[in-house]
Amino acid sequence: MGETFERIDCDVLVVGGGINGAGIARDAAGRGLRVVLCEKDDLAGHTSSASSKLIHGGLRYLEHREFGLVRKALIERELLLRSAPHIMWPLRFVMPHDAGQRPAWLIRAGLFLYDRLARREFLPGSRGVDLRRHAAGKALKDGFTRGFEYSDGWVDDARLVVLAAMDAHERGARVFTRTLCTDLRRHPLHWSATLSGADGRQRRVNARCLVNATGPWADRFLQAALGSPPQQALRLIKGSHIVVRRLFEHPHAYIFQHPDGRIVFAIPYEREFTLIGTTDLEFKGDLDQVAIGAAEVAYLCELANRYFRQPIGAADVVWSYAGVRPLVEDAGASAQAASRDFRLAHDTDGAPMLTVFGGKITTFRKLAEQAVDWIAPLLGEHRPGWTAHACLPGGDLYGALPSNRGVLEFDQWTAQLQQRFAWLPAALLRRYARAYGTRVAAMLEGCRKLSDLGPEIVPGLYAAEADYLITHEWAASGADILWRRSKLGLHLPAGSAEKLDAWIVARAAGAWPKVAAHD
Repeated sequence: MGETFERIDCDVLVVGGGINGAGIARDAAGRGLRVVLCEKDDLAGHTSSASSKLIHGGLRYLEHREFGLVRKALIERELLLRSAPHIMWPLRFVMPHDAGQRPAWLIRAGLFLYDRLARREFLPGSRGVDLRRHAAGKALKDGFTRGFEYSDGWVDDARLVVLAAMDAHERGARVFTRTLCTDLRRHPLHWSATLSGADGRQRRVNARCLVNATGPWADRFLQAALGSPPQQALRLIKGSHIVVRRLFEHPHAYIFQHPDGRIVFAIPYEREFTLIGTTDLEFKGDLDQVAIGAAEVAYLCELANRYFRQPIGAADVVWSYAGVRPLVEDAGASAQAASRDFRLAHDTDGAPMLTVFGGKITTFRKLAEQAVDWIAPLLGEHRPGWTAHACLPGGDLYGALPSNRGVLEFDQWTAQLQQRFAWLPAALLRRYARAYGTRVAAMLEGCRKLSDLGPEIVPGLYAAEADYLITHEWAASGADILWRRSKLGLHLPAGSAEKLDAWIVARAAGAWPKVAAHD
């Protein structure tokens, strides 16, 4: 394809398509600012799709006296659950206890504080449990007879990023994936940059403000932008997870306290699997080549085997993933104790720049709000923050405003959806409801029977859904669809991504009718 040049003038150029970049772009666009978001790979292509997939206050951070972080996250927890109840939902955690762990009185005190640091409207509080009678006890070894139970939430992390970017786009932001930000230059009143797309297109951007939301790459990006080493060093911590066949039947998750002081979760995953993680290791390697190591697999299996009746080993791991968390430097802390809080660095020595350091998925909305609270007035925009009272795309199950009903009555809403689309198989309808919420109607527009969805490209994925993901959610490859927009890849045979890639190529050649793609 020949090179195409386009000039774009905007208020804010956000570099980085993870949760923080997408969140900032969303908030800024919603306040009337002209926003451009660029990401060198896919949305949520790195750290933001490699989390433990939890919306939580961070119970273990109480032990490190990070009360402010925990309170902030707990406030956000129910707010986020209400904003997108299709991709987030409450989850009860069971913590088995034995004599070799933290004393029971200390855990009770921590849970008492966890329950009361922020208001809860629909999440039940903590309680002690008898594992000899509790459903979660059946999968555990006989030695674990007592424990504790408390509430947090689950999130489809990669879909959360995509929905934030969709909301930004629908509010006027321009979103470019697989697009490098190069030739970045600072001027007294603006930044200039070249955005180079994988498709050969180049765009010249002039932006009144620059946001560095590149996550683990933040230090490197600062050096490129300023030509000097950054003042705020990042500590890069690799966290890895493994997925095995289901180890228990009930809907609860587990939180395990390992004798080495680490906390590891075992979570119901994709109906047929159990997700186990995470590790905490210092990372010094190539940020584009992050993978779990054999020692991490062995560690997670060993920990699981300490608790579960059913033993697992490396051969039982059906999938794994790893990501690098950019934590604010704290040289004296262990990897697991290093702060997960965020810091926003403001630079007004010329055109303004904001750099995001650290952060966690649960606090992304608050981080974005604080970021735009600083950016907007500098650019003459004084509209207040708005995201605390807004649904993410598809989350408006019972009206435009977030409500407890969306969380508490999701099953009833899904049943009504099944009546509306009675021709859809029940399992497929449930997956659509969880993935797309109210946007199911847009994806199924014009469809009246199963054959209207087009060919079944791979088992469970019809052409209409793939077309929707390409057209509205920036999917560009089989991996984008099977591993980030969904987790269908876990359920499909080898070679499915390649088969989907071939369909995408045929679609681009006009073999499948489509509406206009993103600009």
